[in-house]
Amino acid sequence: MLAKLNSFMNVSGAPVAALARFYSVEPDHVVVIHDELDIPFDSIRLKTGGGHGGHNGVRDIARALGTPEFPRVRAGIGRPPGRQDPADWVLGNFGSVEQKTLPIFLSDVADATELLLEEGLLAAQQKHHARG
Repeated sequence: MLAKLNSFMNVSGAPVAALARFYSVEPDHVVVIHDELDIPFDSIRLKTGGGHGGHNGVRDIARALGTPEFPRVRAGIGRPPGRQDPADWVLGNFGSVEQKTLPIFLSDVADATELLLEEGLLAAQQKHHARG
């Protein structure tokens, strides 16, 4: 099942946990795909568990699931230039250069997620971490 939030990412914990309970899905089978400031744009990193890295949505999901031990597909958006507020950067539009490669990047994120589900974390990491 693929679910897309209708709310802000920062308050996504309750809906994610409710869906997991409804479908009897354990947290280690809930895959969260999210943006990541600490990864350059157009790079993908996958992991299971760990901290939230300041990502309020990941923090809220971990709280609602009762554990941070869920797989994550982290889509790099890079850090804002200069002293721009990271919140403004995350909520802003992609620049013209990024918009040109965004369709391919999103397709790669979908492929990474599919590989994670079909062949596991290590296979997905080996393929997608080597890219960038």
